[in-house]
Amino acid sequence: MAAITPSRLASLTRLRCSLFQTSYNPTSIRTGAKYLRSRLVGPSMVNYYPETLTVAQLREWSGYKWDLIDQQEVQRLEDIGFKKARGKGTPKKAKTPGDSRRAGKRR
Repeated sequence: MAAITPSRLASLTRLRCSLFQTSYNPTSIRTGAKYLRSRLVGPSMVNYYPETLTVAQLREWSGYKWDLIDQQEVQRLEDIGFKKARGKGTPKKAKTPGDSRRAGKRR
């Protein structure tokens, strides 16, 4: 049985790639083709997570002043009040450059 020469194998591979519309890569360098061929994840992620409607969005879209109570917003404001009472709230904004904490650190 006769051995097949490497040049014949290379030409066969090149012909196969042109027939099946794949990229010809004789040196086997990394091209990222595997990731480019894979399907996109974004559309399926959008379809997986349903869009939830909040009270704030409902008020914004409708344009009417409804007497709806947003429980999440009420809870958030209560939590902020508790943190401020313990001294864990956000710091006040500096009105002047002298009020800022950075001004005291300069040497």
